[in-house]
Amino acid sequence: MLGAVLAAPAAFAQTSVPFTLDWRFEGPAAPYFLAIDNGYFEAEGLDVEISPGQGSLDAIPKVATGAFPIGFADMASVIKFIDQNPDAPVTAIMMMYDVPAFAVVGRRSLGVETPADLEGRVLGAPPPDGAWAQFPVFAAEQGLDMDAITVEPVGFPTREPMLAEGQVAAVTGFSFTSSLSTMRLGVPEDDIVVMLMADYGVDLYGNAIIVNTDWAAENPELVTGFLRAVAQGVRDAAADPEAGVAAIAARNPALDSELEVARLNMALRDNILTDWVMENGIGGIDEERFASSLEQIAMTYEFTNEPDASRYFTSEYLPTDGSLMME
Repeated sequence: MLGAVLAAPAAFAQTSVPFTLDWRFEGPAAPYFLAIDNGYFEAEGLDVEISPGQGSLDAIPKVATGAFPIGFADMASVIKFIDQNPDAPVTAIMMMYDVPAFAVVGRRSLGVETPADLEGRVLGAPPPDGAWAQFPVFAAEQGLDMDAITVEPVGFPTREPMLAEGQVAAVTGFSFTSSLSTMRLGVPEDDIVVMLMADYGVDLYGNAIIVNTDWAAENPELVTGFLRAVAQGVRDAAADPEAGVAAIAARNPALDSELEVARLNMALRDNILTDWVMENGIGGIDEERFASSLEQIAMTYEFTNEPDASRYFTSEYLPTDGSLMME
């Protein structure tokens, strides 16, 4: 009995795991905060602290250098980073956005309703933006003349205000970020056009959870536990989006909860809980589609090394106990 008592504290030891997002604490981050508040990370022996990011490319070097063991990043950008840094200890381990949120968001009143309308107009694009990184693929699939589009480098804080003020006719961004943020600035919903790149020939995947491979090799069970907890967080967010946003608002009282519930619902509907995910479970990839996405990336990006799908994504840490199913 005494031995059991002495052993008890060790059983409750928690491993600290800093986790970096790609962006601010907004609605689509609800699953991670629910995984904290509902005890799913704790049940896996994890003490997770979530940090905001500064764009889709932000988390990759943070995880590659070991500053964070786990992060959330744009898949295509991960592929390019690994190609340029083949020895970097980083890879994707769980696909979260089966359909990427990459979009061009324009305004009808400024003459933008279709991809072709971008020619002859000004497009606002933050250089570190994941959607901008994929725009050349979108343009190639749509036969756009890039030279006919005036690209204005903008900062993330000024992107939607410039669109709202008419300084640019369209912007690149995540569908659920740029559209709702522009509406919040007073632009009528019926004036906003969201062109989801996946609807215009772009076969790429969206954001994925990435891991430092050195850390993962030393802590495989913790990595799998992290992913299992995230999957439960996704289920909870889908079941009660308001509760998911409330978990974020607890960390940010200034949050516009109504707006973030709408943003979370958009992400769940369009990007996360797709038909493929509902059939196969969250987190994995379709190998044929992934191969096609590599071919699309190569349309506008010259690989330094021979593309190797297994180097960019591994399913070895995904739980196999059925916890990835969303129904």
